[in-house]
Amino acid sequence: MSIVGMDADIPAGRVVVVIDVIRAFTTAAVAFERGVAEIACAPSVEAGRELRRRYPERLLVGETRGLKPADFDFGNSPLELSTARLDGRRLIQATSNGTRGLARCPDPAALLAVSAVNVGATARWIAHNHPGTPWTLLCTGRSAEDWACARYLGELLAGSAPEPADLVAGIMAGAAEQARSHAGRPEAERVDLSGDLGFCCEVDRCEFAMVGELAPGHVVLRQVQPGRNPG
Repeated sequence: MSIVGMDADIPAGRVVVVIDVIRAFTTAAVAFERGVAEIACAPSVEAGRELRRRYPERLLVGETRGLKPADFDFGNSPLELSTARLDGRRLIQATSNGTRGLARCPDPAALLAVSAVNVGATARWIAHNHPGTPWTLLCTGRSAEDWACARYLGELLAGSAPEPADLVAGIMAGAAEQARSHAGRPEAERVDLSGDLGFCCEVDRCEFAMVGELAPGHVVLRQVQPGRNPG
């Protein structure tokens, strides 16, 4: 049972949960709320573009340095996705941390993506489908929010009842760290998180896990109810 960062080796045969609260997997969860069928998570922006060339009917979502590339359909923004017409669509998502983190897990017992919005459902899915299996929680970012989410999920998996307010405080601390980092950039390159932050802080907004399936060059995410297997 471990909480690690992006530079860690991931042992085979574990339940691996990849965490990106601000904003990749909050965006993915909101997309599923809007009716998306599946999300192909690419390890890089260029890999996302290549998937788009192979599947031109799919919508391309993501960011580079926090900002939407000009040729993407949507940015990495739960606010933006929350009003999009997505029912039945398939997405390709490419982000700097979250989707890249999924690609670092070549041989898991199970692979999941999580943010605060589905942390409880994720814990219940793991308890139902993989009781007793060792787990690794992979924090894809360096700021406080992913580590706060990992601690919260780890406590849930251990049978404790952590305080959602503590998780929200960690997310807000991480957002403040990111804001300070962005403040040093030229104005055109700064990332405005203000519209997205409320979504990122909605602990247990979603009653589904996001379960990954390894595919050539990417990971396919699907929403799964806690008591069900993927597929």
